Amino acid sequence: MIKSEAIVRAAREVLAHGGPDCLDDRYATLRAVDDAMALGATEDEIKAEMGRQHKTR
Repeated sequence: MIKSEAIVRAAREVLAHGGPDCLDDRYATLRAVDDAMALGATEDEIKAEMGRQHKTR
């Protein structure tokens, strides 16, 4: 997986599982965010992607 794919996946998981508070499935969300950050993603990049995905829903 490349960084851009990881950012998209992390944003999708955060939105799907209750937002930043991880109200639904904390571990799926944390794994996705950790994977993205391991590839060099920043919190701001993930937040920006969350905004893009939220607007297209």
